[in-house]
Formats: sequence, structure tokens, C-alpha cells
Amino acid sequence: MGALALGLVATLCACQSKSGASDVLDPSAITAPAGQAGAPAVPAQQASGQALGSAALASVTSAGPASAAAAKAQLTLGTGPTKVAMLLPLSAPGSTGETGRKMYDGARLAMADLGDKLLTLTIEDTRGDSGYAKDLAVKAITSGTAKAVIGPSELAAAQHLAKLSGSKRPPVLALADNFAGGPGVYSVRLGEADSAAAGAAAVAAKGARKFVLLVPSGAESGPIESRVANALSIYGATLAVTLPYSASDGGAKVVSDMGSLVEAPDAVVVACGDGSPVAVLAALKAKGIPGKAVTLIGTDRWLERPMDPLYEGAYIATLDQSETGPIADRFKATYNYQPDVNVAYAYDVVALSAGIASSAGPDGFSKQVLENASGFRGSTGLFRFRADGSSQRSMPFFRVEKGKLKLVEKSTSGF
Repeated sequence: MGALALGLVATLCACQSKSGASDVLDPSAITAPAGQAGAPAVPAQQASGQALGSAALASVTSAGPASAAAAKAQLTLGTGPTKVAMLLPLSAPGSTGETGRKMYDGARLAMADLGDKLLTLTIEDTRGDSGYAKDLAVKAITSGTAKAVIGPSELAAAQHLAKLSGSKRPPVLALADNFAGGPGVYSVRLGEADSAAAGAAAVAAKGARKFVLLVPSGAESGPIESRVANALSIYGATLAVTLPYSASDGGAKVVSDMGSLVEAPDAVVVACGDGSPVAVLAALKAKGIPGKAVTLIGTDRWLERPMDPLYEGAYIATLDQSETGPIADRFKATYNYQPDVNVAYAYDVVALSAGIASSAGPDGFSKQVLENASGFRGSTGLFRFRADGSSQRSMPFFRVEKGKLKLVEKSTSGF
């Protein structure tokens, strides 16, 4: 697909489309400017007159995202009237910093495509430090100038923001992984609770009625249990029991106990958190699960590891990588590396911000707009934000066959 036309922003950014889902992020509705068909997007560094100050980002190389190790000051993209703050771990070590720099490049592409004349995007480096990220976030939401805050990606900082009160603060579009959300602090990334709930709902829609949830012990077990139970209730199905398991026994004990607690379940949902599901799957396999009578449902967190033979036959609801197609080619041509889901998340929230600024102006970042029931379509698919800060996504539904994901349904019945 060619470069996105900034001149078409106004026609793309209505928060409700005739089809019911917002077109604000729909790349398929955007065409290249006249005379530039097939041309890659101009990097936002050039297109928006970026002010780097003393924080110079190294040039992008084929090795991956730009290095921000020297970042000492704010980075500014765009010249638009709507001011948005973005907090990223640009100079953090290891994979955290790499993720932050990928998100920065995703934001640059979205600004070049849609946001240059609509937003002034100020990006600050959190250094991957949760305490510092929290301080920067509090400063951003109390500054009186930012209409929205994108980030932080540090979980502890996002959780702190979710506990703060205040009805007049700008919305926060948090980029932290497995963040449950809070009033006015929206979780952008697909969480394990979302994937588990969507997978369970898809199986319940086919007639399964009695479910068991195996979930790692800890703070995340509650939100996952709640989301799965709510999703099942829509289809008249029930969560018969939730069995938290510890890493020490690999889930063998709860799998053994499951038989005495639940008679003839139709499906078993296995969440894994930060750990591997393999030990639990081995214990289930010994019990004949999955099998003709019992369906096995996994989550997107399984896919953070190489496919294991024990995944075979499991069903998983996760993001559709083909959704990123409209931006992937241009991103690769512009930044010289393949985009991943981190790029897509950053692109989507910046594009969403530009869409709101275009259709509703600088003061358009209201709960009514952000929590509209129809949702938004982005490069990560169709999503919407709930009043409790969580997000819902309509995802494809896959079955693991011969070590690969085989599409079963193009979209789960999420909303």
C-alpha cells in the first residue's frame, strides 16, 4: 500500500462509521496522495519538523530500531494544536529498551501518516524505571497541557496511575503488558485475560457448557477468572471451577484434583502468565486432554515461546498478524526492519489520537468517545475500551495443528 494521505484525515476520523466500527484507524480506507502511489511514508523525523534538542537519536540501521541511548531531553513530533504526551523506555537496557524504540518508530510512522498537522506529540524517556515513569506520568496528567497520555509501558507505573482519583485528568492509554486497566487509564495491549476470555467464548458459542480454568497463582488470577466467567455467561456456559497452580509443582496437583472437583468438563482453559504452560499440558495430556470429550483452550502468552508438541490440538484466540499488513510494508521500507506487535500498538494509539483530534478537536478525548461501544479498527484489529479501563478485542480463533496456527474463525464473538 502506498503512503497514507494526510489530506484524507478528516474523512477517516469519524468516531462512528456506518458499519458500526470506527474507521479512524482503518488503513484500507486510506490511499496514497496524488503522484505518490506506492511511495513509502516519509519518516516523521522529516515530515513533522522534529525537534530533538540535545536528545539525538542514532540513525536507523538494518539491525533494528533507532538507538535512543543518548536521549536526555524530550522528543517532539508534529506541529498540531492537540498536545499529547508519550512515555517510552527509550534508553532502557535489553529487550525493554528495544521495545521502547520500536514503539517510537511506530509512533513516527503514525505521525507521518496521520498526526503531523493534528498533534504535537511529546515523547519522554522513562529509562525503563517504574518509579521515574510514574513521576513522568503524574507530571503529564497534571500539567494542564496534555489532552491524552500514551504510556507508560512499565506495569507498576500504570497500576499506580489506575489508583489515582480525579475526574478532570486527561485519559491515559497505557502500554504496559498484562495491565488490567482502571477508570480513565485504558489498557491498550492484548492481555492474557482477553485472550482466555475470547477463546472460552468461541468454544462456548459452539455448545460447550462446563469449563475449568487453570491459572498461575498470583494477582493476575482474579482478573482472568472474572473475564472468562463473564464471557461464558453470555452463552449460558459456566466456569465450574478455577484452580490456581504454583510453579513449584507445574500444575500436576491441580490437574490431579480436577477430576474429583468437576465431573466431565467440556473444556479446560490454561493460562500461563510469565511461565511456560508445558508442565500443565503434560499433566493434562496424561489425563487424555485434549480429546474428543474435552477441548483445550490456550492463550496468547503460550505463543511467546516456541511451539511445543504439547500445544497440538489446543485452541487459541490471538491477534491476526495479517492486520498489520497495510502498515508493515511501508514500515519496513522506511525503517529497514520488520515491525512487530509493539510497533502496531504504538501506531494504533497515535493514529487513534490523531483521529479524535481531527473529528472532535483538542477537547475530544472524552469517556464517551474513547468508550464508544462500536470500537476502533487498527493494525491490531478491532478493539474497544471499557469503563473499567480494560480493552476488548475481536480476534481470530486458531487451532494448533502440526506446530502451526490454523485459522478456525476470522473473528471471535467478543463484542
